[in-house]
Order: sequence, then structure tokens, then C-alpha cells
Amino acid sequence: MGAVFNVLGWLMLIVLCVLRRSEAIWLNLPATGTKCVWEEIQNSVFVLADYVVISDDHVHPTPTISTKVTSPYGNTLHHLGNTTHGQFSFATSDSGNYLACFWVDGHNPGGGGISVNIDWKTGIAAKDWESVARKEKIGVAPLSSLT
Repeated sequence: MGAVFNVLGWLMLIVLCVLRRSEAIWLNLPATGTKCVWEEIQNSVFVLADYVVISDDHVHPTPTISTKVTSPYGNTLHHLGNTTHGQFSFATSDSGNYLACFWVDGHNPGGGGISVNIDWKTGIAAKDWESVARKEKIGVAPLSSLT
């Protein structure tokens, strides 16, 4: 029984350490206009992103922005306006550049700079999530056969 948990532990370590990527992005938004970031992603990959607006002058209320995320073929995956923070997630259906755009849409009381902190995470490229590291799918092997 201990060998099963040992193998499961190694599989989980591989999944968590090797197959996951996260990037933090800091954008300075212009008073007018749009700033975009994009990433080339393969199909069947899960993406999760959190974003938050930071006023460079620390004014209250915090200025609001709009966010739009599109697929390589221009399909809207996420659109949210008049917000100071948000989150989007999707599973890619096509390979290509996925685009996230941000712009100031609300009143900016201080008139100063606005920054957006984006935590963009790209997960495992797997079509069958049910088969990834499930205990029932792991066979027991003698320790001597693993070396």
C-alpha cells in the first residue's frame, strides 16, 4: 500500500512542478487607448488569470477599467467593464494567440497613472482531465522494478 502512495506522490510532484506555468505581468495603462498582452497557447490547455487595478497616486475610489479576452479567431472569451479587479478562465479549443486587452473606462479622480497587475496561469495540456493522476489509474509495482 505504501508503494501506491509513493508512486502517487511522485506523479503529483511531476504534475505540479513540471507541467504548470505562471507569469505575473504589470501593465501601465494610458489615460486613453488600450494595452494588450497575448500568449501563444496550444489547444486543450486550461488558462486562469486574476487581475487588479492599482492607482499610482493611491486615490480613492480606485479608477475602473474594462477587460476583454479573445481567442485566435476573435471569439470573446471574457468581457467585463467598470471594475477594479476580476478573473477569467477558459480551456483553449484552438492553438494560437490568446489576447487580453485592458483600458481605462471609468473616472480617474487623480488623473495619475493606472497599473494593472495580472497573474496569468497556464495549466496542463490535457484533453482527458479525469485520467490525470487518479489513484484508480495507478498500478502497484515492486520497488525493485522502478530502479
